[in-house]
Amino acid sequence: MSPPADAAPVFDPAQALRLARETFDIEAAAVAGLKLRVGDSFAAAVQLLLQCRGRVVVMGMGKSGHIGRKVAATLASTGTPAMFVHPAEASHGDLGMIKPVDVVLAISNSGESEELTSILPVLKRQGVPLVAITGGLQSTLAQHADLVLDAGVEKEACPLNLAPTASTTAQLALGDALAVALLDARGFRAEDFARSHPGGSLGRKLLTHLADVMRTGDAVPCVGPDAAFGELMREMSAKGLGASAIADADGTVLGIFTDGDLRRLIEKGLDLRAMRARDVMSAQPRTIRRDVLAVEAAELMEQHRITSVLVVDEAGRLAGAVNSNDLMRAKVI
Repeated sequence: MSPPADAAPVFDPAQALRLARETFDIEAAAVAGLKLRVGDSFAAAVQLLLQCRGRVVVMGMGKSGHIGRKVAATLASTGTPAMFVHPAEASHGDLGMIKPVDVVLAISNSGESEELTSILPVLKRQGVPLVAITGGLQSTLAQHADLVLDAGVEKEACPLNLAPTASTTAQLALGDALAVALLDARGFRAEDFARSHPGGSLGRKLLTHLADVMRTGDAVPCVGPDAAFGELMREMSAKGLGASAIADADGTVLGIFTDGDLRRLIEKGLDLRAMRARDVMSAQPRTIRRDVLAVEAAELMEQHRITSVLVVDEAGRLAGAVNSNDLMRAKVI
């Protein structure tokens, strides 16, 4: 007898944990099974997608459609132009988005999704190459496809063996494998990835140059080697870098004086009032070129445990300065 419709669900923590672990086992087995079945058809699919002169058009219905959207996004962000087209919308005009120079990557566990199979003859007439990711190797989709990637699974993780779970995991893994193989074949680099992710942390690290974030002009604390100690301190306090450059008349960096240097001099009990900048500076300080990435300045600071660094031009003349706060504001660190 079924419980009343308004009965409160009974939660069993032990049962929930058991099902979670069983889900992981089933889905891990589904992905491991792909490794044994991947072969010449996969390599041929990679070559076909690599040679595509248009876009990879990913299609799928329901849960396979959600996987398809992610696969299209992964391909696009790793150097393979791609887009997702909904099969149902395709039969109502969106087929016009697909050209013979494109390649269609169709995803369906059964290979019999009506919205997808109904447009397959049209794609064939247009001469659009078709790659299928499916568990139905004898399905309508598989029969129409130029290449078939077997995404079949023994069972779903769903206790009813109904909800797409292991099958969608396998589809996603195959899509990721295609993207990884393609980016490797294209010689895709981290810098290329950053260009398609300018708003992310990786994009900021790989695209932000030091010249974009460093202090320049009057914002850079700097005094000559003969400047009195009081003048040096006023310059440091006014510019708020936590340090000051010491440079000669043509801008060549001679040294640096930092808050840490000041603390160490005070601890020694020296009479600082009679000293000049050249007497207290640290000679031959670490500098960095202005044409490097900002993340390189962050790495230099971390490596040498310093909080600011002077920036120089190609001739070694003072061009700017940057500290860790500047890099944090730019979200480089």
